[in-house]
Amino acid sequence: MAANDKDTMSHNGGGKRLLDREPVGATVRVVRVEGDGAFRQRLMEMGFVRGALVTVVKNAPLLDPVEYMIMGSHISLRHSEAAQVQVEAADEATDADAGETAYHGTTSTVVDGVDPMADNVLRVALVGNPNCGKTSLFNQVTGAKEKVGNYGGVTVDSKEGWFSIGGRKVQLVDLPGTYSLTEFSPEEMYVRTYIRDHHPDAILNIVDAGNLERNLYLTTQLMDMNIPMVIALNMWDELEKSGDKLDLEALQRLLGMRVMPMTAYNGHGVKEALAATMQAIDDSEQQTEHRNVNYGITVEDGLKRLEALCPTLNRYTLLKIVENDQHAMALLDGNSEAQAVKDEAQRLRASIEREYNCDIVQAITDLKYGFVRGALAEVYTPNPQRTSNETKPGYSLDRILTNRWLALPILLVLMWLMFEATFTLGAYPQEWIESGMSWLGEWIGNAMPDGILKDLLVDGIIGGVGGVLVFLPQILILFFFISLLEDSGYMARAAFIVDRIMHRVGLHGKSFIPYLIGFGCGVPAIMATRTLENRRDRIVTILTIPFMSCSARLPAYVLLVSAFFTAHQGLVLMSIYLVGIAVAALTAIALSKTLLKHDKTQFVMELPPYRKPTARNATLHMWSKGKQYLQKMATIILAASIIVWALGYFPRHDGQTAQEQIENSYMGRMGKAVEPLVAPLGFNWQMGVSVLTGAAAKEIVVSTMGVLYTGEADADEESASLKQKLQTATDSEGNHVFNPVVAYSFMLFILLYFPCIAALAAIKREAGTRWVVFEIIYTTAVAWIVSFLFYQIASLITS
Repeated sequence: MAANDKDTMSHNGGGKRLLDREPVGATVRVVRVEGDGAFRQRLMEMGFVRGALVTVVKNAPLLDPVEYMIMGSHISLRHSEAAQVQVEAADEATDADAGETAYHGTTSTVVDGVDPMADNVLRVALVGNPNCGKTSLFNQVTGAKEKVGNYGGVTVDSKEGWFSIGGRKVQLVDLPGTYSLTEFSPEEMYVRTYIRDHHPDAILNIVDAGNLERNLYLTTQLMDMNIPMVIALNMWDELEKSGDKLDLEALQRLLGMRVMPMTAYNGHGVKEALAATMQAIDDSEQQTEHRNVNYGITVEDGLKRLEALCPTLNRYTLLKIVENDQHAMALLDGNSEAQAVKDEAQRLRASIEREYNCDIVQAITDLKYGFVRGALAEVYTPNPQRTSNETKPGYSLDRILTNRWLALPILLVLMWLMFEATFTLGAYPQEWIESGMSWLGEWIGNAMPDGILKDLLVDGIIGGVGGVLVFLPQILILFFFISLLEDSGYMARAAFIVDRIMHRVGLHGKSFIPYLIGFGCGVPAIMATRTLENRRDRIVTILTIPFMSCSARLPAYVLLVSAFFTAHQGLVLMSIYLVGIAVAALTAIALSKTLLKHDKTQFVMELPPYRKPTARNATLHMWSKGKQYLQKMATIILAASIIVWALGYFPRHDGQTAQEQIENSYMGRMGKAVEPLVAPLGFNWQMGVSVLTGAAAKEIVVSTMGVLYTGEADADEESASLKQKLQTATDSEGNHVFNPVVAYSFMLFILLYFPCIAALAAIKREAGTRWVVFEIIYTTAVAWIVSFLFYQIASLITS
């Protein structure tokens, strides 16, 4: 909880005034960020530099973390992180003002002309902060016809698409959103390495027009790379509505590049920004004068000496060498002047630290922000009628959605509405698809002569894939809602609201977002863990995501809930999801205290302004995920369906019923082999086989049960014949195989045992092979133990 006015000194601050003890509503000035390493660097990149004013906006509903406003951005920090920021009264004038005077204008570098078609491809890279609207622009320009690219050796993707302009075809590369080009996160390294190795013909730097000071920090780094660049000021409409004024022509003259106003979500200014980018490419064919940030006499003289020693490296890389950036240092390997460059960089580093009385990283960061502040002082005029404490447009909804008393109930209601809509609305198109697949199977069955090919097509391919295709509507609806939450800015609020809970189990509040995506599909959820800078956090989140019940498990739940729970079906279904969440939390705690011990999970996150999501973007996102699901059906699920069919079809025995054939097939033999292992859970051999085949894809569980209980591969969760068979199935002694206890035990096992092959492949890619092996063994053991305990205890209670 924020302190009162009498307690503005942190108990561990040694007399220093620290940010974590400032009361809500207070505005103070940053003196310095204490500590070292990646977290300190990230705070400075996000605006916590000398002289910056920071306002305490509010505590989270659970009192930690705290929302701060700095440079027009809303940033969330835990109290423990805010304690690293030393502050002073906003009206004090001490060394905190040093950053205010660090404006020296620009300098220039002459860059030789190049042939943009040297590699036969015109390539434009989109670079910008997270939440700046890059993806909206990419979707507008390419129609979301992207190809995901991956850079060797790292786990961050870019999206590549194409557009045509003036008769020329251009590749557009949407690079990951990043606040900086340092070496502390996979996104940062990916962007700087991509630019260095692929050397795009131009950079289109997307800048949030409503958050210029923070966004232009990245621009200062890009300027030093000496690559043709155009700035697109996105969300220009919001700047105009705010009453703020920006002199575009003056900013263009100052930066030496075209600055184009744009609103990507509705296409305003997009064509003009692309045309300006193409003009920058054309201009680069001749020798050009490129503007750079002027860092003052000491730095500039030192950079000139370094450029003389190593003319092949650009200003950005040389400045990183001065900062002792290890990746930049590695570029000197094999250079005959490497030691001379290192010695000169060391001398320059010491001079800068003496002059600015701080370490080199803080000094360079302060100088960059000093340039940004000085530039904006010349070209930017804030609305004089807006008070400093006035809520910025786009944040007014926080009065309700992050309210101390309303936030958690609203979050729970939104989650319930999302799943209820997925379940209810998806039922209608699901029925239509089911009828269509049934008709197709009957038509082919009547048109073809009896034989193995007919059985393969009807029961194996159409039945197996068709039994999974019916769930496409639910998956599309779920991802549509997730897209709305992401595009509106609410996802970040959800992380802000639950961070204290996540912290208790050793996780970052950002882990909530991959968890939420995991309810749709585990594969994109596992990939979404890349937003977590700390590798330990990523591994723990990856290993626990499979406990978030993905949509592929939904068919089995729908079948069993509708067959054995006539009342409170929604609550029964929701309880399964809650069990998964509980197991994930307990697993995270256990991993944090054993295999993946850690000192502290640090939390810093931007809270973007709320924006009205567009139906176009939400639909494109929904279709992208739906396309991935269809591709999965055309590969993994198709192959698994054929294998399941073959295991149940062979060996053939004349004169047997369908059920007898299955029981004596290879599949039946497999089931009999595992039956002793699953019998203590209340399962019979048919259920054991369904679990085994579900390893390929969880959707296969239902189609396998359809084959085993009805002899029909196209049976699905809405099939009356399959429901009736399950309700009336008996064992050799005449006892019912299924009842509510057995059904719930079976759902628990399906929920908790290891994920599908595609998800395991994603885990291998993001975490490594040993964690895949761990995941298979651990989740299967957890599933068995939980199902065993539930079945045995519930059977005793109900008997």
